[in-house]
Amino acid sequence: MKIKLILKNQKGASAVEFALILPLLVLVIFGIIEFGLILYNQQVITNASREAARAGIVVGLDRPGNEHETISHNTAFNYCSNHLVTFTDNPSPLSISPPPTSGAAISGDDLTVTITYLYDFLVLSSLGFGPVTLDAKTIMKLE
Repeated sequence: MKIKLILKNQKGASAVEFALILPLLVLVIFGIIEFGLILYNQQVITNASREAARAGIVVGLDRPGNEHETISHNTAFNYCSNHLVTFTDNPSPLSISPPPTSGAAISGDDLTVTITYLYDFLVLSSLGFGPVTLDAKTIMKLE
């Protein structure tokens, strides 16, 4: 009779099941957060490339040297530093193409801004997930 009572006693079974499922649940939750951050950061660098291209094309064609590139770079840097969640330094590399030189840019030329950003996971990097490269490219016509 006592053997049946011992076998039917289920106290603590739910705690053991919870302990077995908890690591998987935590991994899924942090995975959702991390990939949400990746999508957010991708949107931010896309917007930064748009803002940088727009700033570069409205500078005016009579500006000396590579002012299109300087203004575009500063605009992208400021946008990223204000909006990226994991921004640590300059988005690397930020390329402006073709880099306008004095008198080389004419109205109607394309100004291409490309931002490549290396996103490193916040929590999942300790589990072996490596950095992800995020790219954004915007092409606008010089005014």
